[in-house]
Amino acid sequence: MSLVRRSNVFDPFSMDLWDPFDTMFRSIVPSATSTNSETAAFASARIDWKETPEAHVFKADLPGVKKEEVKVEVEDGNVLVISGQRSREKEDKDDKWHRVERSSGQFIRRFRLPDDAKVDQVKAGLENGVLTVTVPKAEEKKPEVKAIEISG
Repeated sequence: MSLVRRSNVFDPFSMDLWDPFDTMFRSIVPSATSTNSETAAFASARIDWKETPEAHVFKADLPGVKKEEVKVEVEDGNVLVISGQRSREKEDKDDKWHRVERSSGQFIRRFRLPDDAKVDQVKAGLENGVLTVTVPKAEEKKPEVKAIEISG
């Protein structure tokens, strides 16, 4: 697994934004979101993002994916990019498949980080098929109050 910081020109169409109609649309027309239905399920890897007082924590279930197949990057200074791929199982010509439900293929997710994210201190780990990316938060600066002496 590598942690890379890179800078590219901002592309607003590359952002992964939540769309409330996406799930409904996919259920009506499942093949419309992917040209290859075998990779459709894995191509949109589901990721949880929670905020704690100390950090932003991202968790993704990636069973069967090796850490060498996952990339965690920070683009444009504040965009967290999680990408990778799960290779397809090799097929032997003598094998007879009865059911194929596990998905394979590439995935990429992008998240715009808030201003309080310390992007130079991002940590990532893959354990038991769960990728955890931790982005520490900068301490909130409290306004300094200076007492002014009143003369007179």
